[in-house]
Amino acid sequence: MKTRTLLLLALACGLAIMLAGAVFLFQLAGQDDVADAIPIGEPVEIGDLTVEVEAADESDGVLSVGIRVAGVDDPDGASGFRLIASGRPLAPVEDDAADACAATTVEETVCVVRFDVSTADGTSRVLFYERGEEQARWVLS
Repeated sequence: MKTRTLLLLALACGLAIMLAGAVFLFQLAGQDDVADAIPIGEPVEIGDLTVEVEAADESDGVLSVGIRVAGVDDPDGASGFRLIASGRPLAPVEDDAADACAATTVEETVCVVRFDVSTADGTSRVLFYERGEEQARWVLS
């Protein structure tokens, strides 16, 4: 290939990269801001459920989060919880304890969601709950 052809191809690639960057910045500018974190102890409506994080306690590499939930009968109602610990997403630990969160009911119930945080670096803990297209977040530490 001739040098002139290579220079024109390099110029075209550079313009394509700049155009892609401009499109990406335009997309970022149109996104909604992140909603404020919900304070611990304050109930919030998420879809058809009312969820309240009562407390969070970490010991021996397990984070236990006390939850009060009510609003609808759903056998997978508690499956929407996830935790971001030191930048990594964590799913709840499968738990057979009597107080473990599982199904939700119309009546208010109190349960505990547990996460294995033994491999997480740092102390940052943010809990998320998603139901349908709605989401809530709590900053635990």
